[in-house]
Amino acid sequence: MTRCIALLASSAAIFCGAVHVSSQAAPPTPAEKQSATTITLPPSPKALLPDEFDGWVASAPSRVLADASQADSGNAAALKEYGYVTGLETGYTREGDTLTLRALRFNDASGAYGAYTFYRQNGWPKEAIGTGAASNHNRVLFWQGAIVVDATFSRVGPMSAGEMREIARQLPVARGSIAMVPPILASLPQRSLDPQSTHYAVGPAGYSGAGGVLPPALVGFDKGAETITANYSLLSGPATLTIVDYPTPQMAQAQENAIRAYLKAGSQAQPPWSKPLVDSDQASLEVRHSGPLVVLVSGDAIPDESHRLIESVHYEADFTAIPQPVESEVEKTGKLLAGIAALCLIGAGAAVVLGGFFGGGRALYRIARGKPASSVFDEEFIHLDLREDWVKTNQAIEGPHPKG
Repeated sequence: MTRCIALLASSAAIFCGAVHVSSQAAPPTPAEKQSATTITLPPSPKALLPDEFDGWVASAPSRVLADASQADSGNAAALKEYGYVTGLETGYTREGDTLTLRALRFNDASGAYGAYTFYRQNGWPKEAIGTGAASNHNRVLFWQGAIVVDATFSRVGPMSAGEMREIARQLPVARGSIAMVPPILASLPQRSLDPQSTHYAVGPAGYSGAGGVLPPALVGFDKGAETITANYSLLSGPATLTIVDYPTPQMAQAQENAIRAYLKAGSQAQPPWSKPLVDSDQASLEVRHSGPLVVLVSGDAIPDESHRLIESVHYEADFTAIPQPVESEVEKTGKLLAGIAALCLIGAGAAVVLGGFFGGGRALYRIARGKPASSVFDEEFIHLDLREDWVKTNQAIEGPHPKG
């Protein structure tokens, strides 16, 4: 054992000496010191699209869309509002057909959903691709996680949707908070809703570009507002529901008053009413707020149905408990030892109680039978009187001893 300890000690000394020598021989340079800083770079856009799939082969090197102006110069402001990060555009060929894929990456799924609703027009048929998809003749638009893919075919075939599903499966998966969709979507009533007409916006460019009902300045995007607009097919006619989410209920109430005054001004309002407001039934225009939400209904439905629609929007506060400080390892160990000590005391007390109960009961039983309370007496033990038996045996053989 002593020899093993000596060997270990000598090995440790040799190792430490070698480390010391190497550290002296090669002192760290300034470049090596700076390399300790970790720099997180944005993911490479090359991972967004493959070079080939399902017979489609890239016809030329992919074009990196480093900023929103390269991705879509006409709608660069809207893409920036949605949190555009990077993108990639690739052209493919297969047996004389062509396909152009444009993949746009955003900060999170909310931004991708907003950009998807910005590009998707009302009335486009729904497709089963990714998280959500729509098509328009030879164009297919879908979103998956934090990525939007815009595909343009020279000729749409029966397998085109399946090919896009293959692309969706290869896209990076969003996890955690990045994968969360806008919470405001939960406030939309589902009855009579046209799900292919929703438009989510977080800024004036995205809101006006998607056909917003109110003037962007009146919405208050500078106050942190976000909106969702959707169409409803009511019995008396179509209606449009606009929901604006503000950081606080107080801000929502102030904006509700401003919007109500704007609607009341009618043709005298500044800025002038938008076309959706002009085309609406004036008697059906209604605005109200619920918590931090401001709700506006417009369109051509009768006032009763418009009122029922707007009243179906309710804000429900979701309270979350404040997380408490986590216990340290010392506190956990102390609680464990205290629990063990308490368990030992309980066991000892139970042993004393049970011992007294059974021992005292046995003693009372013996006393009731006329015996001593304790059994530690000679008459209580079974013994053999070997000496008396030996004496009797000798007397029987030798006869009685003479007296005197």
